[in-house]
Amino acid sequence: MFRILVIMVVLLLPPVSAYAVEPDEILPDPVLEARARDISKKLRCVVCQNQDIDSSNAGVARDLRLMVRERLIEGDNDKEVLDFIRARYGDFVLLNPPFQPKTAVLWLTPAAFAVVVLLAGAIILVRHRSKPGADVLSAEEEAEVREFVKAQQAGNRT
Repeated sequence: MFRILVIMVVLLLPPVSAYAVEPDEILPDPVLEARARDISKKLRCVVCQNQDIDSSNAGVARDLRLMVRERLIEGDNDKEVLDFIRARYGDFVLLNPPFQPKTAVLWLTPAAFAVVVLLAGAIILVRHRSKPGADVLSAEEEAEVREFVKAQQAGNRT
């Protein structure tokens, strides 16, 4: 049984780690290809949205990968390639968009939400602790708990 599980894992691993880059896209120069892969991992597939173009099978991602490689062949540096793609697709194409006034809401909303949740939790704790006798049971409640415990103990003995 263990052998079958190991064989299944080994057979399923290669597809998980495979990239979407087609053999005809790969540049003959390994240095340029490494740069292309690095740049491709910084660009978002506009169809898949949360996947880089290096691992996306979408047609647009392929076009972007080819565009990156064309720019590298023409002699652009990494920043120039990213700027070229960004000029055509906007900040959305970057997996890590820059902080700008128009993207401030996207960057600050998670932090603001965390602050609101922490403040709400603190207020609830302070209010709960400030109530006198909030943690003390009344005489009726204590009697009800004793009866419940006795009933549970009697039920466990049978």
